Amino acid sequence: MTEPFGYLEIWDDAGTRLVPLRDDPVIVGKSDQSTVQITSDPSMSRAHAVIERLGSIWCLRDLGSKNGTLVNGRPVTAQQALHDSDEILLGRTRLVFRADNRTEGSATRVGLAPPELTRRERDVLVALCRPLLEGGVFREPAETKEIARHLVVSEGAVKQHLLHLYDKFGIYGTSERRRVQLANEALGRGAVHVSDLTAGS
Repeated sequence: MTEPFGYLEIWDDAGTRLVPLRDDPVIVGKSDQSTVQITSDPSMSRAHAVIERLGSIWCLRDLGSKNGTLVNGRPVTAQQALHDSDEILLGRTRLVFRADNRTEGSATRVGLAPPELTRRERDVLVALCRPLLEGGVFREPAETKEIARHLVVSEGAVKQHLLHLYDKFGIYGTSERRRVQLANEALGRGAVHVSDLTAGS
């Protein structure tokens, strides 16, 4: 069996699982003919979307699903190239694309342990990630003011914690997408679990 070219993280009612990506297309849907069958999501179509390799690039295509497909919060209307840590939403089911060095130029971070965190840093991460599972629809991670309100601290304190977290998770630059990257890293590396996001909700 060939080594995988990357992985899909599948987040559904059954928990989190990793699906290796090899040469064959991966069809995700409700049908038992799907490569990845998801029956717990009523908004999932029988054949919802396909992820396939074109040369060295992995692409996603919606298969005419009823409820659509989003990548990083944007609707997919044509073939879409995927990049490491891209967030995919099929119906209400969340997936994360994890590339390896043959498709993305850097080693996959799947399985990489989370950095050591203070209790307050972890509180900030959980508050950051919580909106991802609220309401059954895709949402961006929480903004600084939302986190501050939830934790009853100042926005300045939250910004300082976020700066430390970006550094600990190796996320650099000034793009607003850093919050999405940090949320992906926190969930993908096990610093935050689905049970943390649903606790008390």
